[in-house]
Amino acid sequence: MHVLFVCNGNVCRSAIAERLTRAVAVEHGLHHLTAESAGTRALVGFPVEPLAAQAITGLGADPSNFRARRLTSEMIDKADLVLAMTEQIRDQTIEMGLGRGPRTFTLLEAQRIAHVTGARTVSELHQARNDLSLVGRENIADPVGLSAQAFCEVGDSIAEALVPLLLALAPHEQPRSRNDNRSGLVIRPGATPAPLATFLAAQRTR
Repeated sequence: MHVLFVCNGNVCRSAIAERLTRAVAVEHGLHHLTAESAGTRALVGFPVEPLAAQAITGLGADPSNFRARRLTSEMIDKADLVLAMTEQIRDQTIEMGLGRGPRTFTLLEAQRIAHVTGARTVSELHQARNDLSLVGRENIADPVGLSAQAFCEVGDSIAEALVPLLLALAPHEQPRSRNDNRSGLVIRPGATPAPLATFLAAQRTR
């Protein structure tokens, strides 16, 4: 399953989600789970914002060797699942990828549907999309310009929604072709990040 994450600048929220997904793939042996990210107004070529990089490291993933990219219709087309950080970005992404709406959600929207319905495939997520009432907005706010604590909170929010969603969907989605050259592993050799399971356990005890 190849997941595309989308935000505005592609140096904070979507970068955190991309690198966390790749770490989940490593830790859980989900070798067909891959990820990339992009921004609707990307700071093309920029690395991860330093405070976002700290959040990524704190979640047990690797922020290195990242460069921001602008969202393209080709990226949308090759993704099995597209997760946007806000409803506005989701709608912009759907407009760019005509016909790709059934696999495009906000992260919080997809997590809610999977949690409530027990959906285990992207198709099941889409089928249940209009059957559930929406309470409030399902956006993850941009932390740019805020404190290190704000970045940590955004990282935690992404992890709390994303990790259970990936573990629910990835085992049931068909792997990509072996000829696909997308990368999946990003944990630095010799690094010893905290296991994601430990992170999630800590969140549950708050």
